[in-house]
Amino acid sequence: MHTPDPDCFLNGLTRQTVIGMLKERQIPVHERHIMPEELEGFEQCWLTGTAAEVTPVGQIGDWNFEVGALTREISESYEKLVRA
Repeated sequence: MHTPDPDCFLNGLTRQTVIGMLKERQIPVHERHIMPEELEGFEQCWLTGTAAEVTPVGQIGDWNFEVGALTREISESYEKLVRA
């Protein structure tokens, strides 16, 4: 999983929680600078935030993304965690 370096947005609690959930599942997390042209190769995409929690992204510009199994799993797991 690739996520942008938090250099122009908050490295918030929701983001850190999701990163922790991914690492617990043995999913490598790469925090790095992501260029817009890389979006073409992405299969899934989601946003995290206090209000958004884990929100799937279906499209950015000309690029479309599926709501795949990992997106659904992380979203559901996060919701269970915060509603417990």
